[in-house]
Amino acid sequence: MHRSRLVGILIDTPAEQAGAATEFWSAALGAPAYPAPGEEQFTVLVGAAPRLLTVVQAVGDGPRYHLDIETDDLAAEVARLTALGAEPVAQWQEAHTLRAPGGHLLCVVPVHSDPETFAGNARTWP
Repeated sequence: MHRSRLVGILIDTPAEQAGAATEFWSAALGAPAYPAPGEEQFTVLVGAAPRLLTVVQAVGDGPRYHLDIETDDLAAEVARLTALGAEPVAQWQEAHTLRAPGGHLLCVVPVHSDPETFAGNARTWP
C-alpha cells in the first residue's frame, strides 16, 4: 500500500516571461510571491489555493498548467497512474513527469509537505 495526494498547481511559463507572469498571478490571486530557495525556476504564490502549493515555474517551452502529486512511494504511484493510462514523459531529479489521457502533464514527486498534512490529506492505494 502507498499514499498520494494532489499537492500543487504549477503555472508553467516560458522563462523570459516568468517575472511578468509572477507579478500578474500574484496580483490576480492576492498571493504574495517569493522565490523557492535553491530552485530559481520556482516562485511560490503564498496562499493562492488553500492546502495546495501554487507556483509559477519558468520552463524552456510553451505555457501550460500542470499538477503535482506527492507520494510516499514513487514507483508504486507511477505504476498506478500508468496503469490508468498515463504515459511517462521525463524524469528530473526525483520528479516523474507523466502525460495523462487528454494530454495534460502531471508530476509525481516525493512527499515534501509536513507529515501531518500529508497523513491528513493523502489517499491510500492498494
